[in-house]
Formats: sequence, C-alpha cells, structure tokens
Amino acid sequence: MNTNKSTAGIDPKVKLSLLWIFVLINMVYADILSLMDSTSAIRSRMGEVSMSSIVLFAGAIQMETAIAMVILPWILNYKANRWVSIVIGVINIIAVIFGGHGLYYAFFATVEVACMLLIIWFAWKWTNPEVKPE
Repeated sequence: MNTNKSTAGIDPKVKLSLLWIFVLINMVYADILSLMDSTSAIRSRMGEVSMSSIVLFAGAIQMETAIAMVILPWILNYKANRWVSIVIGVINIIAVIFGGHGLYYAFFATVEVACMLLIIWFAWKWTNPEVKPE
C-alpha cells in the first residue's frame, strides 16, 4: 500500500471544490458556535437591535460566494476558474478575519484562512490543461 500520496495527480477542479467544502463546513460551525456565545456580535444583535436588510444582504452575498465556489470549478473555464478562485478566496479571507471574536473563532478563522490561502496557491499555480508542454 502506497502511503506517499500527493495532490499532484488530482484534478484541480476536484481539489478546489473539496477545499471550498472544507472551508464552508468550518464557516458554518464557527457561526453556530457564535450563536451560542452570549458575547458575540451576532447574538447580541439578534435580541436587541435588528440588523438592517442591507447588512444581512451583504452577509448573504459574502456567504453565497463561498457556497458557489463548490460548483463553479466544475462549470468555469480554466482562466475564469483561476481568477474567480483567487478573488473569492481573498474576499472571504477578509470577511473571516474581521468576522468574529473569541478563542474558538480565532481557531476556526486560522483553519479557514490557511485553507483559503491553499486554494489561492493552487489556483495561482494551476497550469492551463490545453497548453501542451514542449
């Protein structure tokens, strides 16, 4: 049994999609824990001050970008795929960094940011499959 496996032979579309699924699961669980944290901004806003529909809409757009990245690698062409992965990765890193507080959130944010940096790295290093090496 060969235990020296590499990600080099995995289709980049599969790699990106799986990494985005991993990021999403972490984002969702961090948000669930934030709802249990009585000091979190999300929980304090829920009971006392209603959030504006604009703020909620912006949050929905940000989260939907990560959700869309599960399927977009399978649909987009090579060039669009690379750039969308990089741009959405950067946007979501910024959202995660400024998104919460607490030790649990810092842990999840570290894992999420590391994974999104890996997504950006894979997308940046991805070579065009249609160009044959000489």
